[in-house]
Amino acid sequence: MFESILMMLDNRKYCIHTLANGLRVVATKSAGEVSYIGAMVNAGSRDESADKQGLAHFVEHTVFKGTQHRRSCHIASRMESIGGELNAYTTKEETMLYTNAPAGYAERSIELISDLVKYSNFPPREIEKEKEVIIEEINSYRDSPSDSVYDEFEELIYAGSGLAHNILGTPESVKALSPADGRAFIDAKYTPDNMVVYCCDPGDPEKNIRLVEKYFGDMNFTPSPNNRVKPPVCEIFNETRSRSNHQANCITGCRIFGRDDSRRHALFLLNNYLGGPCMNSRLNMEMRDRRGLVYTVDSNVALMSDAGVLLIYYGCDPRETGRCRDIIENEIDRLAQSPLSPRTFAKVRDQYCGQLIMSGEHRESRAMSLAKSLMYYDEIHDLDYTSRCIRSLTPEAMQEAAQLVASSGLSTLTLS
Repeated sequence: MFESILMMLDNRKYCIHTLANGLRVVATKSAGEVSYIGAMVNAGSRDESADKQGLAHFVEHTVFKGTQHRRSCHIASRMESIGGELNAYTTKEETMLYTNAPAGYAERSIELISDLVKYSNFPPREIEKEKEVIIEEINSYRDSPSDSVYDEFEELIYAGSGLAHNILGTPESVKALSPADGRAFIDAKYTPDNMVVYCCDPGDPEKNIRLVEKYFGDMNFTPSPNNRVKPPVCEIFNETRSRSNHQANCITGCRIFGRDDSRRHALFLLNNYLGGPCMNSRLNMEMRDRRGLVYTVDSNVALMSDAGVLLIYYGCDPRETGRCRDIIENEIDRLAQSPLSPRTFAKVRDQYCGQLIMSGEHRESRAMSLAKSLMYYDEIHDLDYTSRCIRSLTPEAMQEAAQLVASSGLSTLTLS
């Protein structure tokens, strides 16, 4: 029997355990017939050295290209042969290796992920082929201004820090990466103290923890140092870059606090009210429904460990960029000047909580959130926890979030 922490959240039992080497595990018994298992690494593009841009993403791609025990084709078929999936993604601060599979294959998933982490050997021939794939991904991304405008905005607002450069790197930086670079990054960052393994599976949670112990317990790498430096605050900018596009792709946004700030829930609610996914968001109503200025407008918050941004994207006729920005500023100023009425605020709050419930139906994302929560907060912040935090907010708390955004000053980048 493990000396694990048992938590009752969302009417489910979570089992949290720390291995002797420092690796944390969260396991839960899930409903259904699908198993979701993965490993989160607290390392992303901001953790690369300046001369190795794109390395974290490069490792995410090439970790599947061979280990001491398996060739690339064997890795690819290990989960797919049973109808499952092996995949990964990279962000500025995290990397996720994960599997989805029919119930009953938990050990297969855990063993495979451990093999990739411990024994990937980055075969040179496979690596050179995958570099071309990554370069095509970079070029494809550059061809989409509605995507690249986010990267270019963050290059400006995070200037002078590791958060400024994009996740993919450049064709030149990717070509320069070597198998040794890949293995060195894993040895430095994929360490037990810097990882969380999650198991959301219909089987016994404690059995799955024993399997994690079996396959990850012998990892004994040197603890990963945290070398992140908080990005400096840049001057407000309003910049237009020519792309010869029919439509102007714009980002208006500002720097805000990091993910540990207690005001984050009020900011999430403000963000959802301003430009969330629903058609009744304030900016969609004002900019699309009432004035016909945009096809798309949406707002999102990206919080890092020590900094964050609020970003509002809109695509419009190049002649209307100033008008659109004025509407955004006016909406934020209006919310900053006075709180919503109790009745309106209750509707805004209930809508967001309803969206949280709907998002909970995406079981893969919900499973991954267990690892993120344990990594970032050392406890489980599930949908029930988040809903309680949102329902405890007041109109004044949301007003204070709007005041923070307004006082931070809005910057704008336009690709036109």
